[in-house]
Amino acid sequence: MFKALEKSLEGKSPLAEEQETLSRNADLKHAETILDAGDSVHSGPAELDQTIVSRLKPHSIEAEQFRILKNHILFPENGVAPKCIMITSKSPGEGKSFVAANLAVSIAQSIDEYVLLMDCDLRAPTIHERFGLGHVAGLSEYLTGVKPLSAILKKTSIGKLTILPAGNLPSNPSELISSEHMKRLIQEVKSRYDDRYVIIDSPPPYITSEAGALAKLVDAMVVVVKSGSTHKQDVQELIDTYGREKIIGVVMNFAKKNKRYGYKNYYKYVQK
Repeated sequence: MFKALEKSLEGKSPLAEEQETLSRNADLKHAETILDAGDSVHSGPAELDQTIVSRLKPHSIEAEQFRILKNHILFPENGVAPKCIMITSKSPGEGKSFVAANLAVSIAQSIDEYVLLMDCDLRAPTIHERFGLGHVAGLSEYLTGVKPLSAILKKTSIGKLTILPAGNLPSNPSELISSEHMKRLIQEVKSRYDDRYVIIDSPPPYITSEAGALAKLVDAMVVVVKSGSTHKQDVQELIDTYGREKIIGVVMNFAKKNKRYGYKNYYKYVQK
């Protein structure tokens, strides 16, 4: 009775709240069906950006490096593999989206793993372009109540990979990412889909405040640094801010060409 009174004072009846919960659960159930629909393809290999080396160049040194990175994450020496992983970098242009996209593809190409790749960079999103999705609704429409979750999930030619694009650029990205709606979304995805890995492409923490909000919701973080550009102190500051337990590794991107073997080593993985 007291709960009913409180809800009425808040302007929302218990019945309305129950209907809202049922509607959200139905949407999540529909979303689960989409995530399981491995043969539902939205974009084909020809539409993938050339930077998706894990799919387009599976026998390349670069793709092999992503498989090594994947194994470091899925099979840690100590503890349990994190299910929700945020990929970020100190500054723009260090390759976080490149790493997030290829890591997600590499995991999805495994025998048993399913992946949800979320583009949470609502300021400068690129995931939709890398997977040839075009201009589509996404996370911003979901967080503002314009679209249900089931309407914005996109399948690709990688059967066990689902994309949640960023959508249209909102005027209040920080408020949306730090909202309770976003918190519930991460919690629901993690709890309902325990057989899936969630890879989150996050904006740089020193440029925006969104990364700080996301860091509290994920299980682990991987930091991408640009070889010859990012200073060790920058990485140390991130570790000091988010904690050594939260940051499970550092990826060095744009490494110099190896003259001996004749290939460009896209990154190196340094476990913290």
